[in-house]
Amino acid sequence: MKTRAKIEFGDFQTPLGLAREVCALLARQGVGADAVLEPTCGLGAFLVSAAETFPKARLLGWDINSDYVEQTQSTLSDAGVANRISVSIQDFFSHDWEKELAEIRGSLLVLGNLPWVTNATVSGMNGSNLPAKENFQGFRGIEARTGKSNFDISEWMLIRLVKALRGRSATIAMLCKTGTARKLLRFAWQNDGRIAAASLYRIDAKKHFNASVDACLLLARTGEAGLAEARVFEGLSSTRPATTLGLAGQNLVYNIRTYRRLKHLEGLCPYQWRSGVKHDCASVMELRRTVGMAFQNKLGEKVSLEPDYLFPLLKCSDLANGRVEPERFVLVTQRRVGEDTAGISTKAPRTWRYLESHRNLFEARKSSIYNSRVPFALFGIGSYAFAPWKVAVSGLHRVPRFMLVGPVDEKPVLFDDTCYFIPFEDEKEATAVVKILNSEVCKQFLTSLTFTDSKRPITVDLLQRLNIRAIAEEAGLADEWAASRDQGLRYSEDLVSLQPEFVMERPARKA
Repeated sequence: MKTRAKIEFGDFQTPLGLAREVCALLARQGVGADAVLEPTCGLGAFLVSAAETFPKARLLGWDINSDYVEQTQSTLSDAGVANRISVSIQDFFSHDWEKELAEIRGSLLVLGNLPWVTNATVSGMNGSNLPAKENFQGFRGIEARTGKSNFDISEWMLIRLVKALRGRSATIAMLCKTGTARKLLRFAWQNDGRIAAASLYRIDAKKHFNASVDACLLLARTGEAGLAEARVFEGLSSTRPATTLGLAGQNLVYNIRTYRRLKHLEGLCPYQWRSGVKHDCASVMELRRTVGMAFQNKLGEKVSLEPDYLFPLLKCSDLANGRVEPERFVLVTQRRVGEDTAGISTKAPRTWRYLESHRNLFEARKSSIYNSRVPFALFGIGSYAFAPWKVAVSGLHRVPRFMLVGPVDEKPVLFDDTCYFIPFEDEKEATAVVKILNSEVCKQFLTSLTFTDSKRPITVDLLQRLNIRAIAEEAGLADEWAASRDQGLRYSEDLVSLQPEFVMERPARKA
């Protein structure tokens, strides 16, 4: 299969050795099967292994690739199981899975390895290996536009199978990305998918597929509702779980046991966490100082710009490594989303000419958030971005490290969109909050919530769950925090008004 087709169809063929390891695990777990179904069988490694492990089971396989179907049929016939196989060409997305699964009698094992590719990748290639368009995740408009609507094709397929299996007893054993397995379980637990029990067994995707992703075997039993928990094992031969993930309210947590012990620390955060500025044009917008007032961009161009629109910049790697002295600058064309940028041409003509010389790069930005906006527009910008003091953290690193960041050369420091921060007018309050967030009890609570294998382990949604008042009390920092909050917040729009008990009484200002 050509490289383009391999990418479009997420074609990672399962090695026979790995398929046999999976089937051996199923046997140890006491899984029985009168029928084994593989919805995307590829070259048939799982069907071959299932034929060995379940000698009386009927073997049912489908694939959209006719060459694969022919090879699988031949392999199984050579293995002497031709009398119990049914392998044919089928498009997963157009198949009637409810009807198919309802007609299968006896104990059923749904086994395999679904495509490892996202809908965005396939769409970007103008590929056809996609389900019909639907907002099956239920995202709002802005979430969909800023990337949350991207999903693995296997996620859609797994949800489709779980829906089709609802109400009947079956075992699902699927190789997939670990994040995909969690999303499937969350969907099933939230939508009465009748998952009786579930486990995840990590596999070495680099070794087996030469893929740099965190992957696992998802093992789930359907037919009735069980606890919204899943044990996570470090490997297929592991006998003791490393952790137990679970559903807490509407959210998955990494360690449900620790979470239950510390859940009193969860609540609506009294501050609004923000993400850094988003421009999607780093080669032009991010610069380093050279000599004097000259700067160099990522294209290697040396430019002389007015200081009006240049601000110190920190990135996620800076925060994760404890660096708060910026080595970069970012060109900030707006103070708020939607602000007209035309004024730059008169206030800072050199800056405007520089931007104009790279207009083609700005117009090539793919994100729909820039559609129909003014030239050189930004996203994730507002008065909060220019607060003098911030408490910031990287969104991409596994271990959160909260940093206190103050102004540099009388200018506020900004962050890129891989970082999150709380804005403060007053250093004293920012200092108290960073102590609370770096406290041992806060670290333990965050660890119970955080899936470190995620592409972005720390998110705004996660940070907004930190009840800073409760954490401060637990850490013995409540008095220090209360004393720091006598200045009044300039960024009043950042206070959460839905739960007024989080907004502490402030002493009256002196005349």
